[in-house]
Amino acid sequence: MTVAAPPAGSSAALAAPEPSESQSCVERAPQADKAWEWFRSMGAPKFHVAPMVDQSELPFRMLCRNHGATCAYTPMLHARIFTQDKKYREEMLTTCAEDRPLFVQFCSNEPQYLLKAARMVEAMGMCDAIDINFGCPQRIAKRGGYGAFLMDDLPKVEAMVRTLAQGLKIPVTAKIRIFPDLAKTVEYARMVERAGAWLVAVHGRLREQKDLSATRADWDAIRAVKAALSVPVLANGNIRHLGDVAACLAYTGCDGVLSAEGLLADPALFAPRREPVAAGDYAAPPAERLALAVEYLALCATYPVPLRMVRGHVHKLLWDWLAEHTDLRERINRGVPSLAMFTETVEEVRRRAEEAGRDYPIPALSAAELAALDKEEAKQAAIEEQEREADALGRLEHRRAGGGCGECGGEEEEEELVIDWSAMGI
Repeated sequence: MTVAAPPAGSSAALAAPEPSESQSCVERAPQADKAWEWFRSMGAPKFHVAPMVDQSELPFRMLCRNHGATCAYTPMLHARIFTQDKKYREEMLTTCAEDRPLFVQFCSNEPQYLLKAARMVEAMGMCDAIDINFGCPQRIAKRGGYGAFLMDDLPKVEAMVRTLAQGLKIPVTAKIRIFPDLAKTVEYARMVERAGAWLVAVHGRLREQKDLSATRADWDAIRAVKAALSVPVLANGNIRHLGDVAACLAYTGCDGVLSAEGLLADPALFAPRREPVAAGDYAAPPAERLALAVEYLALCATYPVPLRMVRGHVHKLLWDWLAEHTDLRERINRGVPSLAMFTETVEEVRRRAEEAGRDYPIPALSAAELAALDKEEAKQAAIEEQEREADALGRLEHRRAGGGCGECGGEEEEEELVIDWSAMGI
């Protein structure tokens, strides 16, 4: 469904509903009161940076926080690799004192590894909740049997949520997608809540709907889930700017929103200064995105992350500028990656814009050509991510088989965690 945003500049644009507990007729989960107390203790955050593989890393989270985001998720982390590979932990999970509230998200189809990874993070005292990814629809998730592909095994979904809820001291949250059948979606969300989730984030698209530009998220399904649960509910889908935020919260009654693609295009999406102009097809001005790229790269210098992540953000922020300056696009894609190279490229874009006397690009590539290039680059990035995961799991299996060495960047296999399922009531 589509709902018109409030008129630009209206007080409704940011006057989203206060966090609201569901109607009294809804069966109340045992953890509901504590869940609301916890949610409010964080300031009842409305504006969330969604979990994104290789894209919701620390410097990007801090950039979004600098411009209005009030909570953030880490990238999706593979639970088994996290428990057994120190290098992976150090590379993929970084934070700082200002990076709160923070939800650390794991994917897994093995409850024992999920609990072990969650307990490791809990012991670090670095986050406000552990989130389970039940929403990833990509090929890597299908191959690993996790994310949205666990929708085919709902007893396992329930077991994973319950395992964390009963095995951790910090809250457990879950991010889900919807089924074609509304009643099944609502029952799915209720099951997650009954299993012990303190918050449920709902992406209003089917598992098969991976092309976000081609499919509108179903706010009706999200609204039905919100009405059926007694814990906080977040909405995900169709959030391009603050006008969409206000419309979504007003229509669904949710307690906050997540944005992924919208923030990649405009990390200042949640900034209050956007309110007067955030309506319709509003997009961040090209010159401001240049400034945001400079700010992001400065944060990368403070909080180093793998350069593949940096490249992705530079592409998203400068897409139209790079469609004009195709030589710089080629430099980013083919050159030896370094923070200095990315910084110099952004500065070169700024220099050329000043010389041209304009604050907007004139793309040399057509929209169709650019879309084709972006699709190919996204495909290649997905393949590389699959290869990294397969390589990491392969090294773990090699060590388990007795072929470990001191040069593979991992650790010795820890004693397997044994869960007493009889005590879980499942």
